[in-house]
Amino acid sequence: MGMHLRQPHPKQRVPKIWLMTDPRLGDDLLDAIKRLPIGSGVIFRHYHLERGKRHALFLNVRRICRRRGHMLFLAGSEREAIQWHADGVHARSKSRVLPHSAPVHSPREIAHAKRNGAALLFVSPLYVTRSHAGTRPLGMMRFNQLAQLAHPARVIALGGMTRNRARPLNKHLVYGWAAIDAFAK
Repeated sequence: MGMHLRQPHPKQRVPKIWLMTDPRLGDDLLDAIKRLPIGSGVIFRHYHLERGKRHALFLNVRRICRRRGHMLFLAGSEREAIQWHADGVHARSKSRVLPHSAPVHSPREIAHAKRNGAALLFVSPLYVTRSHAGTRPLGMMRFNQLAQLAHPARVIALGGMTRNRARPLNKHLVYGWAAIDAFAK
Protein backbone atom coordinates (compact mmCIF):
# COMPACT_ATOMS: atom_id res chain seq x y z
CA MET A 1 0.00 0.00 0.00
CA GLY A 2 1.58 3.31 -1.09
CA MET A 3 0.98 5.58 1.86
CA HIS A 4 1.78 9.26 1.41
CA LEU A 5 2.08 11.39 4.51
CA ARG A 6 1.76 15.04 3.57
CA GLN A 7 4.48 16.91 5.42
CA PRO A 8 4.66 20.63 6.12
CA HIS A 9 6.77 22.74 3.75
CA PRO A 10 10.46 21.78 4.18
CA LYS A 11 11.38 25.27 5.42
CA GLN A 12 8.69 25.11 8.07
CA ARG A 13 9.88 23.23 11.17
CA VAL A 14 7.20 21.01 12.66
CA PRO A 15 6.62 22.16 16.25
CA LYS A 16 7.17 19.79 19.16
CA ILE A 17 4.85 21.76 21.48
CA TRP A 18 1.18 22.37 20.58
CA LEU A 19 -1.71 24.22 22.19
CA MET A 20 -5.20 22.87 21.54
CA THR A 21 -7.59 25.81 21.71
CA ASP A 22 -10.57 25.31 23.96
CA PRO A 23 -13.40 27.50 25.29
CA ARG A 24 -12.24 26.91 28.85
CA LEU A 25 -9.20 29.14 28.16
CA GLY A 26 -11.75 31.95 27.85
CA ASP A 27 -10.30 35.42 27.63
CA ASP A 28 -6.82 34.00 28.28
CA LEU A 29 -6.62 32.27 24.87
CA LEU A 30 -4.64 34.97 23.04
CA ASP A 31 -2.28 35.48 26.00
CA ALA A 32 -1.76 31.70 26.24
CA ILE A 33 -0.70 31.67 22.58
CA LYS A 34 1.69 34.55 23.24
CA ARG A 35 3.22 32.59 26.16
CA LEU A 36 4.02 29.57 23.98
CA PRO A 37 7.68 29.12 23.10
CA ILE A 38 8.53 30.71 19.72
CA GLY A 39 7.79 28.28 16.89
CA SER A 40 5.15 26.24 18.71
CA GLY A 41 1.97 24.91 17.12
CA VAL A 42 -1.69 25.76 17.64
CA ILE A 43 -4.68 23.59 16.76
CA PHE A 44 -7.60 26.01 16.48
CA ARG A 45 -10.85 24.28 17.44
CA HIS A 46 -13.57 26.49 18.99
CA TYR A 47 -16.33 24.48 17.31
CA HIS A 48 -18.93 25.98 19.64
CA LEU A 49 -18.78 29.40 17.94
CA GLU A 50 -20.93 30.27 14.96
CA ARG A 51 -18.90 30.57 11.75
CA GLY A 52 -18.50 34.37 11.71
CA LYS A 53 -17.34 34.59 15.32
CA ARG A 54 -15.13 31.53 14.89
CA HIS A 55 -13.48 33.09 11.84
CA ALA A 56 -12.94 36.43 13.62
CA LEU A 57 -11.27 34.67 16.56
CA PHE A 58 -9.20 32.58 14.14
CA LEU A 59 -7.93 35.77 12.46
CA ASN A 60 -6.77 37.12 15.84
CA VAL A 61 -5.08 33.81 16.64
CA ARG A 62 -3.46 33.71 13.18
CA ARG A 63 -2.05 37.22 13.61
CA ILE A 64 -0.36 36.23 16.88
CA CYS A 65 0.85 32.93 15.42
CA ARG A 66 2.48 34.70 12.46
CA ARG A 67 4.26 37.16 14.75
CA ARG A 68 5.51 34.38 17.06
CA GLY A 69 6.50 31.93 14.31
CA HIS A 70 3.83 29.41 15.36
CA MET A 71 2.32 26.86 13.00
CA LEU A 72 -1.49 27.11 12.94
CA PHE A 73 -3.77 24.21 11.99
CA LEU A 74 -7.53 24.60 11.69
CA ALA A 75 -9.66 21.78 13.06
CA GLY A 76 -12.30 21.20 10.43
CA SER A 77 -12.38 20.85 6.68
CA GLU A 78 -9.40 21.31 4.42
CA ARG A 79 -11.46 23.65 2.25
CA GLU A 80 -12.08 25.98 5.18
CA ALA A 81 -8.44 25.74 6.30
CA ILE A 82 -7.34 26.83 2.82
CA GLN A 83 -9.88 29.68 2.73
CA TRP A 84 -8.77 30.88 6.16
CA HIS A 85 -5.05 30.59 5.27
CA ALA A 86 -4.20 28.06 7.95
CA ASP A 87 -0.85 26.25 7.79
CA GLY A 88 -2.55 22.88 8.00
CA VAL A 89 -5.74 21.02 8.82
CA HIS A 90 -6.59 18.89 11.88
CA ALA A 91 -9.22 16.36 10.81
CA ARG A 92 -10.10 12.71 10.51
CA SER A 93 -10.76 13.15 6.77
CA LYS A 94 -8.22 13.15 3.96
CA SER A 95 -6.22 16.25 3.12
CA ARG A 96 -5.08 16.73 -0.46
CA VAL A 97 -3.17 20.01 -0.25
CA LEU A 98 -2.36 21.05 3.31
CA PRO A 99 -0.22 19.36 5.95
CA HIS A 100 -2.55 17.21 8.00
CA SER A 101 -2.83 16.14 11.63
CA ALA A 102 -5.46 13.88 13.17
CA PRO A 103 -6.71 12.91 16.62
CA VAL A 104 -6.33 9.16 17.32
CA HIS A 105 -7.24 6.92 20.23
CA SER A 106 -7.01 3.36 18.87
CA PRO A 107 -5.22 1.16 16.31
CA ARG A 108 -8.21 1.48 13.97
CA GLU A 109 -8.10 5.30 14.10
CA ILE A 110 -4.32 5.26 13.57
CA ALA A 111 -4.66 3.10 10.45
CA HIS A 112 -7.42 5.38 9.14
CA ALA A 113 -5.40 8.55 9.78
CA LYS A 114 -2.31 7.11 8.08
CA ARG A 115 -4.37 6.02 5.04
CA ASN A 116 -5.65 9.60 4.85
CA GLY A 117 -2.11 11.00 4.88
CA ALA A 118 -1.91 12.52 8.36
CA ALA A 119 1.71 13.35 9.16
CA LEU A 120 1.03 14.24 12.82
CA LEU A 121 -1.05 11.97 15.03
CA PHE A 122 -2.31 13.38 18.33
CA VAL A 123 -2.52 10.20 20.43
CA SER A 124 -4.70 10.55 23.50
CA PRO A 125 -5.51 10.53 26.33
CA LEU A 126 -2.16 9.56 27.85
CA TYR A 127 -3.16 10.84 31.32
CA VAL A 128 -6.42 11.80 33.00
CA THR A 129 -7.70 15.00 31.41
CA ARG A 130 -10.59 17.40 31.86
CA SER A 131 -11.17 17.30 28.10
CA HIS A 132 -12.29 13.68 28.31
CA ALA A 133 -13.61 13.50 31.85
CA GLY A 134 -14.51 9.94 32.75
CA THR A 135 -12.41 8.45 29.93
CA ARG A 136 -9.83 5.95 31.10
CA PRO A 137 -6.34 7.16 30.16
CA LEU A 138 -4.16 4.97 27.94
CA GLY A 139 -1.27 4.74 30.38
CA MET A 140 2.34 4.61 29.24
CA MET A 141 2.42 1.00 27.99
CA ARG A 142 -0.69 1.29 25.80
CA PHE A 143 0.34 4.77 24.65
CA ASN A 144 3.76 3.44 23.52
CA GLN A 145 2.08 0.58 21.64
CA LEU A 146 -0.10 3.07 19.76
CA ALA A 147 2.90 5.33 19.12
CA GLN A 148 4.73 2.39 17.48
CA LEU A 149 1.73 1.73 15.23
CA ALA A 150 1.73 5.38 14.18
CA HIS A 151 5.16 5.20 12.52
CA PRO A 152 6.14 6.87 10.14
CA ALA A 153 3.74 9.64 11.22
CA ARG A 154 4.97 11.85 14.03
CA VAL A 155 3.28 11.25 17.37
CA ILE A 156 2.13 14.12 19.56
CA ALA A 157 1.22 13.05 23.12
CA LEU A 158 -2.04 14.56 24.35
CA GLY A 159 -4.16 14.25 27.46
CA GLY A 160 -3.10 15.68 30.81
CA MET A 161 0.26 16.67 29.37
CA THR A 162 2.68 19.14 30.93
CA ARG A 163 6.31 19.98 30.20
CA ASN A 164 7.37 17.74 33.12
CA ARG A 165 5.26 14.82 31.89
CA ALA A 166 6.71 15.21 28.38
CA ARG A 167 10.37 14.92 29.49
CA PRO A 168 10.45 11.14 30.12
CA LEU A 169 8.55 10.19 26.94
CA ASN A 170 10.42 7.86 24.57
CA LYS A 171 11.96 10.25 22.03
CA HIS A 172 12.19 7.41 19.48
CA LEU A 173 8.40 7.04 19.55
CA VAL A 174 7.10 10.48 20.50
CA TYR A 175 7.86 13.63 18.54
CA GLY A 176 6.18 16.16 20.84
CA TRP A 177 3.30 16.98 23.14
CA ALA A 178 0.12 19.07 23.24
CA ALA A 179 -2.04 20.48 25.99
CA ILE A 180 -4.72 22.95 26.97
CA ASP A 181 -4.49 23.44 30.73
CA ALA A 182 -0.67 23.41 30.80
CA PHE A 183 -0.75 26.75 28.98
CA ALA A 184 -3.50 28.39 31.04
CA LYS A 185 -2.54 30.97 33.67
